[in-house]
Amino acid sequence: MALLDALLDALVDICGPDYARAGRSVDAVGGHRAGLVAVPATTQAVSDVLQLAAAESLRVVARGSGSKIDWGTPSSGVDLILDTGRLNGLWSHDVSAASVEVATGTPVRSLQAALALRGQRLPVDPPSRTATVGGMLAVNESGPLRYRFRTPAEHVDRVSYIDRAGDAGFSDGEGDSPGLAEIAGVITSALLRLQPLPRARRWVVAPASTPVQAAKLAAEAAQSGVSAIETDLPDDGEGVVAALFEDTDPYPLATAWKATVSPTAPSWWGRYPFTATDVALRLSVAPDDLAATVYALADAAGGPVPVRGSAGLGMVHAVLPGTIPADQVSRILDAVRHVLLARNGHAVVVAAPIALARQIEMASPHEFF
Repeated sequence: MALLDALLDALVDICGPDYARAGRSVDAVGGHRAGLVAVPATTQAVSDVLQLAAAESLRVVARGSGSKIDWGTPSSGVDLILDTGRLNGLWSHDVSAASVEVATGTPVRSLQAALALRGQRLPVDPPSRTATVGGMLAVNESGPLRYRFRTPAEHVDRVSYIDRAGDAGFSDGEGDSPGLAEIAGVITSALLRLQPLPRARRWVVAPASTPVQAAKLAAEAAQSGVSAIETDLPDDGEGVVAALFEDTDPYPLATAWKATVSPTAPSWWGRYPFTATDVALRLSVAPDDLAATVYALADAAGGPVPVRGSAGLGMVHAVLPGTIPADQVSRILDAVRHVLLARNGHAVVVAAPIALARQIEMASPHEFF
């Protein structure tokens, strides 16, 4: 207890009296409550916190909004959560150069709102509604816009970070600098490339009662200059495919599909189909092979499985009940991987209830997206 008090005093000196505290029930990682939480406001403070942690051999986990903190293999324990909430804001927004530097504790939504005032955007849309820039970049979290604009990492010119020892570093993806997935520490800021904000966004949505029909519609949409093609295939057979048009004409596809054009997205668009109580699988395969993969998953699971994601890229999430036994999850995964093997596909479990996640093979962060 005396050591904990001494560490807390040191963190208060670094972060301020209102921004260092003992861990509470909400400060858990992998089912383990952190002993301490620090909320530094500057790069120097991040460095000081990590130097202290290194000197005391503390296990540190960085936390943005915490939306993905329990994905992957559960943590074996955590001593200190470094909360990035005060590393917030943007600067050096050069409209003519279409670039901005942003602190990585900034929520993505806040960044987009600020950029929109100048007619620009970062062309990303992570499905985690509370995602911070740092959390998004740490795992390269992408949403529907990945179809046209690829992953968030594609729009990064440079990141600054503090490593586990508390030393400052930067990465521009060149030479010996580490890639985003290789950074062992806390990303503190990022220089990002921007795109013009589209003047009009319209969605065309058509029913797709089977994975085969969804694949057919996705292939048709791919010929129409779209920004994203998503599918939602619930387990009741009432599936749909939706295509997003940004400053391009949606009406030829709408006519072919006998569908209406809407200025608003479907309610499920850009949202994960699972919750913290479910088992979430990530499937990745060529779009032409997605239907066969979904059928193979249903066969292995003994019935239809909800699937949602990018029909245009063949990257989707599937949902199994969180009450499923660990050995059954493994059998399902093995069966799907067998089908994917000949198709150069990939299947992993990205999230599951913690007790179950401790018993099964889980994805590593670079496999989340």
